[in-house]
Amino acid sequence: MAATVSLPFGGAASTFPSRKARKFTAKMAMERFSTQSLSSTEVGIVVNGVEKRVEGDGVVKGAVSGEERRRENLRALYEDGFGQASVKDYLEWARDIIKPDGGGPRWFCPLECGAPLEGSPLLLFLPGADGVGLGLILHHRSLGKVFEVRCLHLPVYDRTPYEGLLKFVEDTVRMEHASSPSRPIFIVGDSFGGCLALSVAARNLTIDLSLVLCNPATSFGRSQLQPVIPVLESIPNELHFAVPYLLSFIMGDPVKLAMANLPRGLSPSETVDQLSNSLVSMLPGLSDLSDILPKETLSWKLKLLQDGAAYTNSRLHAVRADVLLLCSGKDYMLPSAEEAARLRSSLKSCKVRYFKDNGHTLLLEDGINLLTIIKGTNMYRRSRKHDSVSDFLPPSMSEFKAAFDNEKWFNVATSPVFFSTLENGDIVRGISGVPDEGPVLLVGYHMLMGLELSPLYEEFLREKKVAVRGMAHPLLFSSKMESSLPEFSRNDLMKVFGALRVSPLSMYRLFSEKSFVLLYPGGAREALHRKGEEYKLFWPDQPEFVRMAARFGVTIVPFGVIGEDDVTELVIDYDDLQNIPIVKGWIEEVNDGGTRVRDDTDGELNQDLHFPGLLPKIPGRFYYLFGKPIKMAGKEAILKDRENAKKLYLQTKAEVENIIAYLKRKREEDPYRSILQRAFYQAANGPREIPTFEN
Repeated sequence: MAATVSLPFGGAASTFPSRKARKFTAKMAMERFSTQSLSSTEVGIVVNGVEKRVEGDGVVKGAVSGEERRRENLRALYEDGFGQASVKDYLEWARDIIKPDGGGPRWFCPLECGAPLEGSPLLLFLPGADGVGLGLILHHRSLGKVFEVRCLHLPVYDRTPYEGLLKFVEDTVRMEHASSPSRPIFIVGDSFGGCLALSVAARNLTIDLSLVLCNPATSFGRSQLQPVIPVLESIPNELHFAVPYLLSFIMGDPVKLAMANLPRGLSPSETVDQLSNSLVSMLPGLSDLSDILPKETLSWKLKLLQDGAAYTNSRLHAVRADVLLLCSGKDYMLPSAEEAARLRSSLKSCKVRYFKDNGHTLLLEDGINLLTIIKGTNMYRRSRKHDSVSDFLPPSMSEFKAAFDNEKWFNVATSPVFFSTLENGDIVRGISGVPDEGPVLLVGYHMLMGLELSPLYEEFLREKKVAVRGMAHPLLFSSKMESSLPEFSRNDLMKVFGALRVSPLSMYRLFSEKSFVLLYPGGAREALHRKGEEYKLFWPDQPEFVRMAARFGVTIVPFGVIGEDDVTELVIDYDDLQNIPIVKGWIEEVNDGGTRVRDDTDGELNQDLHFPGLLPKIPGRFYYLFGKPIKMAGKEAILKDRENAKKLYLQTKAEVENIIAYLKRKREEDPYRSILQRAFYQAANGPREIPTFEN
């Protein structure tokens, strides 16, 4: 079988011998890797995104079309390959690459990353104390779609001091910046690698860097391991085999490690059974950790951690790069939560995301999709600044499943029903009446707390394979909405699925790219309405969107949705909260200095963001109806005719009101409006689509 390697950039190609055929055919080629004879005469390499076949003497034999590998665009629900690897694969791969070769630090490109999107940024992965460089193994495929990925490998018996490693990484960063000065460079630093990443950023202020740090070892001086370090170093050689088992339980949650590639949607009994098998198959591989960290290497790595933490902490004040800090709540190796708070206050530009149930080896544990986190925190970019339109990456299939599997209970409770209107005026079940191609503007009513959003996004992704770009309140993108240790939240997930800050410029650019755009003219005033105001529209007088829609020939689709009064009762509204001094002060503090979406002199339409008091009800049902599409193509005259623009605007508003009235009337005819009737129906008929009223 031909060995398959990936050449990251100029340098001699070389490989290491394979123990056996892997389920991952991709092997790794390393810069300055020791020269060894190949086990075959043919090697597969990737150069500039084109796979080639090379004879043993280095002569190109032929080429596979790069167009099949290169993805100029990612479509919604693309297969990102996340979760196809596990900790077991990490241990298997590690056996091969830890073999002594006398070489020093080097980079490798996992071939399963494939060819990224054109113009993708570079991502350098700096490993933890293990030095293997496989800490991203669960994420290789997903990151490889949108980054050019390179991983640093530190051989087991390499003794390059901290400043030597720093210079090695720094030289690569400077070389890449010199060759592509407009391309940002992402550095993912895991534990010890976090020290290296911060040190590089502190010494290279003019290079465009973005750092993603996972439980950085800058807090090593306060590590829980400090009292036992002398014990670890003094353990006799014949007993050192036990140290890796001890460290494995300190560094990560074994259950979460074992769950990293379990199939989704298993029953509780199947989950327990497969988890047991995964744990049993993983534990024997832990013995390989004694080869990754033999006694003398462990002592050296502890010294590197001390040197790295001291060097980095003395230079934190110089870091100017954007930093995304991921910290674990169950890190038994480092005080990562405390360190996150310290770094957040010390660094100029730092976002934090807190994972309370995860251990030190965050990137190898179940439920952590690094690309999703980068997307949800608006860190992904291809140029100097993040652009919410050109840098948007549509949700992948794994993100879709992860997000909406968690929403299943909500769909069961509300059993949403979708209707749309064909061009001839007929109302049909489903959204076939909505155009398949953009630009499309969905304009409708915003239910209390935006309860309608999740089913709407899911329906368009599932049925039309399009990501609807929702116009969201600017304050949702503000750091004021975050706590000191914010978890990856629903706000982050909204950005993953297309939400962006509402503005005329955003709409202009989305329409120019033929996107599906979701706009609520009533905005926060509707979503945070007061008692007795359900289903009342709070649209401004100005035709905010009609003239822009005419400019781009957009198809406007008015829609209405009802059901909030069947699932919850508003008991404490904005007026009530204003009568509570402490709460009133908090609302003012959160909204102080925030961007006003509209110029409204009396303040009626500019609603402060707040959390109303709600009581749940025995759930009814959600009903959506998309009205007859209004085609703006050929209506460019509206651009200069304000009267006709206002007329069309009021017509759209009236259509939304008529749709709401229609749905309120028709739901009275639905025999399955109550969750109880729906439960009886499914008990008798199985998981079939539940009927509703006749159109």
